[in-house]
Amino acid sequence: MAVSAALAGTLALTACGASNESSGTAASGGGSSASSAPQLSGTLVGAGSSAQQAAMQGWTAGYTTVQPGVTVNYDPVGSGGGRSQFLAGGTDFAGSDAALGDEELTQAQDRCGRGGVFELPDYISPIALVYNLPGVDDLNLAPATIAGIFTGAITSWNDPAITADNPDANLPSTPITAVHRSDKSGTTENFTDYLAAVAPDVWIGGAVQEWPVPSGEAGAQTSGLVAAVQSGEGAIGYADESQAGDLSVANVKVGSDYVAPSAEAAAAVVENSPKVSGRGEYDLAIELQRDTTGSGEYPIVLVSYHIGCIRYDNQDTAELAKSFFGYVVSEDGQQAAADAAGSAPISDTLREQAQGAVDAITAGS
Repeated sequence: MAVSAALAGTLALTACGASNESSGTAASGGGSSASSAPQLSGTLVGAGSSAQQAAMQGWTAGYTTVQPGVTVNYDPVGSGGGRSQFLAGGTDFAGSDAALGDEELTQAQDRCGRGGVFELPDYISPIALVYNLPGVDDLNLAPATIAGIFTGAITSWNDPAITADNPDANLPSTPITAVHRSDKSGTTENFTDYLAAVAPDVWIGGAVQEWPVPSGEAGAQTSGLVAAVQSGEGAIGYADESQAGDLSVANVKVGSDYVAPSAEAAAAVVENSPKVSGRGEYDLAIELQRDTTGSGEYPIVLVSYHIGCIRYDNQDTAELAKSFFGYVVSEDGQQAAADAAGSAPISDTLREQAQGAVDAITAGS
């Protein structure tokens, strides 16, 4: 399969070692059968979500113990870029922090043919509100307050709305710099989807991949946003929790409680959310319940997908995709991502559904 020019300079997340002959049969994903998996060789090419980057490093490091002859190249260009490259035929799969939209689903049918597309929710992680405010180590924020900050309506850290959430904190008059993503981003879509669901009277920008409000500062991809928050006192932004580093992280009001982002709290929201209706058999897109009031649930959650074809044109590509994604959804693979990125392992029910999609991957026109 042709590799797009955008993959020049790709971050190569490599699972490679001594060259092995392809068996002509897809390798098992992991677990107890991994040691007896037929050995493959070749390269699988993907691009997309930068939030997935740490997890991809965990997956490829673990996968090398299963298939040392396979290289997985993943370019963290952002979800929108990854989907575009995949739909144009430039990569074998996409990583995306948002499921395909209706127009993209039509393009996916052209890309993948009659076999259709799979969307596997392989990575579940909270989106943290990261902030840089020396002397304030614990911060509570209600939904409307968060929306006000990111629309530019709330401009200082001692604003009455913030002090109402933090009556015991010594909040300074430092100006707020709200930092958003400059690129087309699935993390932005998840964050704005949350704002639209919980504070519709304040946030009128909708659920969008490109930031809609002409205020604050911007950073490219997850790393650029985090760097912007780190460099500016009074700054706040949104990023996958695995990328928060040394930045402080706010608690979010859910019901009557303030909930910190955690893998467990993110998984609880996903477990209680239905699948999007009207999609294909192997499309496992989830309709997240952002306005939950459930105890211990954290609603600013990112469900990141792997998107690919059920039927690939090339037999070798089908075998590699089946092998790699079989590992990703396995218990071993999910633990590798959790260790590397702090993500929440998918539930047994979701794993069974995802494995059904992986098992269906084949080759042919």
